[in-house]
Amino acid sequence: MKYKLIAEIASSLLFARWRQSLVAAVGVMFSITMFIALLGFMNGLNDMLDGLVLNRTPHVRLFNEIKPNPNQPIDRSPDFNTGHNFIQSIKSSGGRLEIYNSAAIVTTVSADPRVKGLAPKITAPVLYNAGSIDITGVVSGIDVVAENKLFSFADYVTSGNTLDLKNVPNSIVLGIGVAQKLLAQIGDVIQITTAKGDQLSLKVVGIFESGVKDLDKVQSYASIATAQKLLDQSNTYITDLQINLKDLKMAPQVAKEYARLFDCDAEDIQTANAQFETGTFIRTLISYVVGITLLIVAGFGIYNILNMMIYEKMDTIAILKATGFSGRDVRNIFLGIALSIGIVGGASGLLFGFLLSVAIEHVPFNTAALPLVTHYPVNYDPFYYFVGLTFALVTTYLAGLFPALKASKVDPVIIIRGK
Repeated sequence: MKYKLIAEIASSLLFARWRQSLVAAVGVMFSITMFIALLGFMNGLNDMLDGLVLNRTPHVRLFNEIKPNPNQPIDRSPDFNTGHNFIQSIKSSGGRLEIYNSAAIVTTVSADPRVKGLAPKITAPVLYNAGSIDITGVVSGIDVVAENKLFSFADYVTSGNTLDLKNVPNSIVLGIGVAQKLLAQIGDVIQITTAKGDQLSLKVVGIFESGVKDLDKVQSYASIATAQKLLDQSNTYITDLQINLKDLKMAPQVAKEYARLFDCDAEDIQTANAQFETGTFIRTLISYVVGITLLIVAGFGIYNILNMMIYEKMDTIAILKATGFSGRDVRNIFLGIALSIGIVGGASGLLFGFLLSVAIEHVPFNTAALPLVTHYPVNYDPFYYFVGLTFALVTTYLAGLFPALKASKVDPVIIIRGK
């Protein structure tokens, strides 16, 4: 009964100054709306950028890198152990780009329960022949089915059918930048010169557009068999093994383990794309900082309104205390007012934040750099809504706590005597 009476008194005081209460609720609503919309948009943008680059990168990549041998003969000679040896212009050793014993490695990796899937790859530097001009480029030999499964390769092929790469002998999918330089279309036959000087005619069966302009100017794709033919290698020749794991966080550990086990170089996704993870973290941090700042500003508005209400309602507070209400009861009345503003403003902010996010998502976004993106990206993670409502309640509670404590300490005798 007592709490019901306290609620009725809080409601009466709240509606007695309904204009000021409405302004405070609108401030909270605006803060939550912008918090939800900003966080959803920024994280949608992060997801899009990750999809363009990180999702096209294997969690673990096995390869052989050509590099100078760190164990030079002079360092092994006992005659020079007592001195410091300085060797300049050391040349790379006669190693091969091929992954040794690739068939056995594929079998071992496929049986690893941590592995989600793998895709072999061959990297072949080539020259695209455009009349008397040669254009530097790279042809990647891929397993089309595995590439589609792990990296959604078909999503980036804007013209043609990716399966033609597998079914049509001596076929190629050109990057859109390469196709524009060669004036090539689907069905055309282009000439390619390998690093050894061999020439091969390939039929264009598709156009690839990654959204990374510099990449699309040099990159093309062929089947594993076609790439092996380009390099005049056997059907066991593979230069890269792309591995995706069930748990991305295990990539550094698995990369070190595979490098030691298979005696090859290994690179994990965190190392390969550290700059993208940093950018994602910074954008998310900015979103949270801006949203929380808006909530704090709204909290100061609630604090000022409640402070003014206390000064104007000193007589009411004195009468309440004189009729038996304790300081705790008076504090609960003003806390109830603050939380009511927070709940109404927070709930309205969640609704308008969702509607604003939907509106942003339907805004057309067309750019040549991102051909697969037609509208602004938005992330609707429920966690953002939970965080927004929680901060709204916490902010309004703290904003109302200090004025409520002040009201609870009012001495009714002094107020009545002053009257």
